[in-house]
Amino acid sequence: MEIKVKAIHFDATEKLEQFINKKVEKLVKHHEEITNAEVTLKVVKPETAMNKEASIKLMLPQYDDLFANKVADTFEEAIDLTVDALKRQLEKTKRDK
Repeated sequence: MEIKVKAIHFDATEKLEQFINKKVEKLVKHHEEITNAEVTLKVVKPETAMNKEASIKLMLPQYDDLFANKVADTFEEAIDLTVDALKRQLEKTKRDK
């Protein structure tokens, strides 16, 4: 699976990118056919608490793309919430087969 991380208007740290890759790679356990993952990170204005937005789009052949978007205090927390939402979507696509 190819993972692309895009940080909008800021530079993601190496540590953050490693965290994202580790979390997103675990999604393959729920569905082996994932080919690509696009992760987008954005700081929502104004600068307040709960202003870190993470969205992940997964591409699966023979399925519609899956997408989840969450906002939290930190990017790590937003990624965790987004990955959890995608796990539920992946389980549903397997059941619907």
